[in-house]
Amino acid sequence: MTYRYERLGPDQLPRMRSLNRLFGKVFDDRESYLEAPPTDAYLAERLADPSFAVLVATTDGEVIGGLAAYVLRKFERARSEIYIYDLAVDAGHRRRGVATALIRALAPLVRETGAHVVFVQADPGDGPAIALYESLGVREDVHHFDLVLR
Repeated sequence: MTYRYERLGPDQLPRMRSLNRLFGKVFDDRESYLEAPPTDAYLAERLADPSFAVLVATTDGEVIGGLAAYVLRKFERARSEIYIYDLAVDAGHRRRGVATALIRALAPLVRETGAHVVFVQADPGDGPAIALYESLGVREDVHHFDLVLR
Protein backbone atom coordinates (compact mmCIF):
# COMPACT_ATOMS: atom_id res chain seq x y z
CA MET A 1 0.00 0.00 0.00
CA THR A 2 1.31 3.44 -0.91
CA TYR A 3 0.95 6.35 1.47
CA ARG A 4 1.25 10.04 0.65
CA TYR A 5 2.19 12.63 3.28
CA GLU A 6 1.43 16.33 3.10
CA ARG A 7 1.07 19.43 5.20
CA LEU A 8 -2.41 20.92 4.98
CA GLY A 9 -3.00 24.50 3.98
CA PRO A 10 -6.04 26.73 4.42
CA ASP A 11 -7.52 25.50 1.12
CA GLN A 12 -7.74 21.88 2.34
CA LEU A 13 -10.63 22.07 4.80
CA PRO A 14 -12.25 18.77 3.75
CA ARG A 15 -9.04 16.91 4.63
CA MET A 16 -8.84 18.74 7.96
CA ARG A 17 -12.40 17.73 8.74
CA SER A 18 -11.59 14.13 7.76
CA LEU A 19 -8.66 14.21 10.16
CA ASN A 20 -10.89 15.52 12.96
CA ARG A 21 -13.27 12.61 12.33
CA LEU A 22 -10.31 10.23 12.50
CA PHE A 23 -9.08 11.79 15.76
CA GLY A 24 -12.57 11.48 17.24
CA LYS A 25 -12.74 7.81 16.26
CA VAL A 26 -9.20 6.78 17.25
CA PHE A 27 -9.23 8.69 20.54
CA ASP A 28 -12.84 7.65 21.24
CA ASP A 29 -13.57 11.33 21.81
CA ARG A 30 -16.24 12.34 19.35
CA GLU A 31 -17.42 15.06 21.73
CA SER A 32 -14.18 17.04 21.45
CA TYR A 33 -13.60 16.52 17.74
CA LEU A 34 -17.06 16.39 16.20
CA GLU A 35 -19.86 17.83 18.33
CA ALA A 36 -19.05 21.55 17.90
CA PRO A 37 -16.95 21.80 14.74
CA PRO A 38 -15.27 25.13 14.05
CA THR A 39 -16.32 27.23 11.10
CA ASP A 40 -14.49 27.05 7.80
CA ALA A 41 -13.09 30.53 8.44
CA TYR A 42 -11.68 29.48 11.80
CA LEU A 43 -10.08 26.31 10.40
CA ALA A 44 -8.63 28.18 7.43
CA GLU A 45 -7.11 30.76 9.77
CA ARG A 46 -5.55 28.01 11.90
CA LEU A 47 -4.14 26.22 8.85
CA ALA A 48 -2.69 29.49 7.53
CA ASP A 49 -0.88 30.16 10.83
CA PRO A 50 2.83 29.28 10.46
CA SER A 51 2.99 28.30 14.14
CA PHE A 52 0.46 25.48 13.60
CA ALA A 53 1.05 22.47 11.36
CA VAL A 54 -1.24 19.65 10.32
CA LEU A 55 0.21 16.74 8.39
CA VAL A 56 -1.88 13.94 6.97
CA ALA A 57 -1.21 10.50 5.57
CA THR A 58 -3.49 9.43 2.75
CA THR A 59 -4.00 6.40 0.60
CA ASP A 60 -6.33 6.37 -2.39
CA GLY A 61 -7.31 9.94 -1.43
CA GLU A 62 -8.53 8.91 2.04
CA VAL A 63 -7.05 10.42 5.24
CA ILE A 64 -5.80 7.44 7.28
CA GLY A 65 -3.51 9.26 9.70
CA GLY A 66 -2.34 12.63 10.79
CA LEU A 67 -0.79 14.87 13.34
CA ALA A 68 -1.31 18.38 14.63
CA ALA A 69 1.68 20.27 15.99
CA TYR A 70 2.45 23.67 17.40
CA VAL A 71 5.63 25.70 17.03
CA LEU A 72 6.52 27.19 20.40
CA ARG A 73 8.87 30.14 20.15
CA LYS A 74 11.11 30.19 23.19
CA PHE A 75 12.18 33.17 25.26
CA GLU A 76 15.37 31.95 26.90
CA ARG A 77 17.10 31.53 23.54
CA ALA A 78 16.31 32.47 19.96
CA ARG A 79 14.96 29.06 19.05
CA SER A 80 11.78 27.06 18.90
CA GLU A 81 10.37 23.73 19.98
CA ILE A 82 7.66 21.77 18.20
CA TYR A 83 4.94 20.09 20.24
CA ILE A 84 2.99 17.24 18.66
CA TYR A 85 -0.44 17.78 20.14
CA ASP A 86 -2.30 14.95 18.40
CA LEU A 87 -1.13 11.96 16.38
CA ALA A 88 -3.36 9.14 15.19
CA VAL A 89 -3.43 6.42 12.57
CA ASP A 90 -6.50 4.42 11.61
CA ALA A 91 -6.38 0.93 13.12
CA GLY A 92 -6.31 -0.74 9.70
CA HIS A 93 -3.09 1.08 8.77
CA ARG A 94 -1.04 0.73 11.95
CA ARG A 95 2.34 -0.96 12.22
CA ARG A 96 3.23 0.08 8.67
CA GLY A 97 5.43 3.07 9.52
CA VAL A 98 2.74 5.70 9.01
CA ALA A 99 3.14 7.37 12.44
CA THR A 100 6.92 7.37 12.12
CA ALA A 101 6.70 8.87 8.62
CA LEU A 102 4.31 11.57 9.85
CA ILE A 103 6.74 12.54 12.62
CA ARG A 104 9.66 12.56 10.20
CA ALA A 105 7.61 14.70 7.81
CA LEU A 106 7.98 17.47 10.39
CA ALA A 107 11.65 17.84 9.34
CA PRO A 108 11.03 20.79 6.97
CA LEU A 109 9.18 22.62 9.76
CA VAL A 110 12.06 21.88 12.14
CA ARG A 111 14.53 23.40 9.67
CA GLU A 112 12.24 26.33 8.82
CA THR A 113 11.69 27.31 12.47
CA GLY A 114 15.12 26.43 13.84
CA ALA A 115 13.44 24.09 16.32
CA HIS A 116 15.92 22.32 18.55
CA VAL A 117 13.51 19.58 19.65
CA VAL A 118 10.18 17.99 18.82
CA PHE A 119 8.28 16.70 21.85
CA VAL A 120 5.13 14.70 22.45
CA GLN A 121 3.19 13.26 25.39
CA ALA A 122 1.82 9.74 25.79
CA ASP A 123 -0.62 8.35 28.30
CA PRO A 124 0.97 5.86 30.74
CA GLY A 125 -1.13 2.92 29.49
CA ASP A 126 -0.53 3.56 25.77
CA GLY A 127 2.23 1.02 25.15
CA PRO A 128 2.36 1.30 21.34
CA ALA A 129 2.71 5.10 21.44
CA ILE A 130 5.35 4.92 24.16
CA ALA A 131 7.31 2.31 22.19
CA LEU A 132 7.15 4.47 19.05
CA TYR A 133 8.33 7.60 20.82
CA GLU A 134 11.11 5.76 22.65
CA SER A 135 12.35 4.44 19.30
CA LEU A 136 12.65 8.01 18.02
CA GLY A 137 13.90 9.93 21.03
CA VAL A 138 14.67 10.22 24.71
CA ARG A 139 12.02 9.53 27.32
CA GLU A 140 11.36 12.04 30.08
CA ASP A 141 9.03 11.13 32.92
CA VAL A 142 7.02 14.25 33.73
CA HIS A 143 3.63 15.06 35.15
CA HIS A 144 0.93 16.81 33.18
CA PHE A 145 -1.60 19.08 34.87
CA ASP A 146 -4.76 20.62 33.43
CA LEU A 147 -5.26 23.85 35.34
CA VAL A 148 -8.79 25.22 35.48
CA LEU A 149 -8.66 29.01 35.64
CA ARG A 150 -11.85 31.00 35.77
